[in-house]
Amino acid sequence: MSKRSVAGSRLEFIPPQVPTLVDKPPEGDEWIHEVKFDGYRVQVIVQDGMARIFTRNGHDWSAKFWPIGLAALALPCTSAIIDGEVIVCDEKGASDFNAVGRAIRSDPGSLCFVAFDLLHLDGTDLRAKPLVERRRRLADMVKGNAKIQFSEAFEGHAAAIFRAVEAMGLEGMVSKRADSRYRSGPSKVWLKTKCFVESDFELLGVVREPGQAPQALMATPDRKYVGSAIVALKGAMRDRLWDRVKTRPAPAPKGFRNPGAEWTQPGMVGRVRFLRGEGGLRHATLKEVRED
Repeated sequence: MSKRSVAGSRLEFIPPQVPTLVDKPPEGDEWIHEVKFDGYRVQVIVQDGMARIFTRNGHDWSAKFWPIGLAALALPCTSAIIDGEVIVCDEKGASDFNAVGRAIRSDPGSLCFVAFDLLHLDGTDLRAKPLVERRRRLADMVKGNAKIQFSEAFEGHAAAIFRAVEAMGLEGMVSKRADSRYRSGPSKVWLKTKCFVESDFELLGVVREPGQAPQALMATPDRKYVGSAIVALKGAMRDRLWDRVKTRPAPAPKGFRNPGAEWTQPGMVGRVRFLRGEGGLRHATLKEVRED
């Protein structure tokens, strides 16, 4: 890793640091905690009177996120690389991943950029500096920019902060070591804890394979597949599920080619616990079922 960028050299996309998913946030004074926004992770590069915006995989989306680029050009710097998230907030102030895609197509002015790290500033590579120092410089730089917001961090009892995040209906939070350097790739000094939510879905069928936990295949009310959930039912409720699958078989839904699946007729609804903000079922568990 170079300590300084060469004056006049073109700044290039830096693969992002990626937090590791954990079950609960880390405690301790060495950690700071930020809200996890539900948007598009991007990197904004400002240089030579131009702003380029890259996705987390390094694709140039400057044209799609042009309002963010214009706002970045107003920042008080000659060059910078900023890590953050492009978001759109709903009427309650919560970020909405799907709304970003809609905004790109029809309402780009509603896009905002939440900045949480500063990798380069005015020719200096800051990645070896402690996180708190990088964030201090970032906060000073974006202050007063209506389109670019600073991601505030919280200190203290992590479990209490996480409960507050859950209560507000947010996606989760990211905990970071305050003294950490910025290193591209998966990271154990950035940890994300995501909130779970429960919702009802239509049962399409099940998959039962030897040596593996049974999986329930779930769908929206119009039978659109959303993912699978581990069957965590016990006793009479578990028996009710297996009886339904046995006595109400159905052909495979159109487009499905899973020879190991047992499909069932519409009419059974399952309560599923899953990670919020995933656009589908992830780390999902089937908690109960009922006839509908």
